[in-house]
Formats: sequence, structure tokens, C-alpha cells
Amino acid sequence: MTSPRLIFILGGARSGKSRHAEALVSAHPAPWTYIATAQAFDEEMCARIAEHRARRDENWRTVDAPLALPEAITAAQGTILVDCLTLWLTNLMLGEHALKPAFAKLVEALASAPGPVVLVSNEVGLSIVPDNALARAFRDEQGRLNQQIAALADSVVFMVAGLPMVVK
Repeated sequence: MTSPRLIFILGGARSGKSRHAEALVSAHPAPWTYIATAQAFDEEMCARIAEHRARRDENWRTVDAPLALPEAITAAQGTILVDCLTLWLTNLMLGEHALKPAFAKLVEALASAPGPVVLVSNEVGLSIVPDNALARAFRDEQGRLNQQIAALADSVVFMVAGLPMVVK
């Protein structure tokens, strides 16, 4: 049996998504491409980014793609880790970008990616209904994006307390 070409990892905050994704990617021959979608707007995010970078050695090539994720996937070589779709969606929504065309470009890039791709995303629909329109719209769009990627993925893993649960 061959290993899955597209793996989608979902879970809540601090559920172990990124660590699990990094372990899956590092099981493939190096070098690896880490496509980061985060933007460091405050000290807390700077610290989170630094924590993630500290875990990766010289075999990782980091590409910052807060908006141009499909283009980064298309240009990458070898095994790819995208961390994360939630921040990419946040960047799109805050920049008032059209979501349907952006999602379509992402799906197209993933379908034609040259090597294995592991994507990380937050599951944000398991909690209370957000109290404002933007947060509700974000939750809905994240759910729609997660469904599209899960349908495309060969494997879907849901992380709970650091434990992977295979969904697909």
C-alpha cells in the first residue's frame, strides 16, 4: 500500500496538530517545505512562530505565504507541510478577498502538487455560537473550507489531546 499523497489534520487549539504533521512529513526524505501562513502582528504570535521554528532543523525550508498559499504549493518541491489553513482563511477574510476563487485555486494547487502534502487546520465548529457576525462568518467559512479539503484528502486525522484519530 502506498502512503497517502494528501493528508489533512484537524483539531482544536494546542491539540498537537502541528507536531503530528511535522512527524508525518519528516518520515519522508528531506528536504521538506514548511509553508507558513501566520503573520506576527503581536508578541504572542511572535512567540508562537518562534516555538514552531525552533522545532525544525536545517532540513526544513520555510516559505511565508499568508495569502499566496496556492502559488507557494505550486512552487514547492518535495514533501510539503501547510500550517495552517485557519490563519490563511483569517488573512483572506481580514483583507476582504473573495473566498470562493481563493478556495478553488487552493484545491487546484493541491490536486496538482508534485509530492506529498500535509495540511493543518483548526476545527472551530465544536464550540458555542460566536457572538458577532464576523466570527460567525469565519466559523462558517472555515467549516466549508475544511469540508472541501477533507473531501480531496486521501487521509483525514482529527487530533485530540495529542492523540491522532483517523477519520478517513
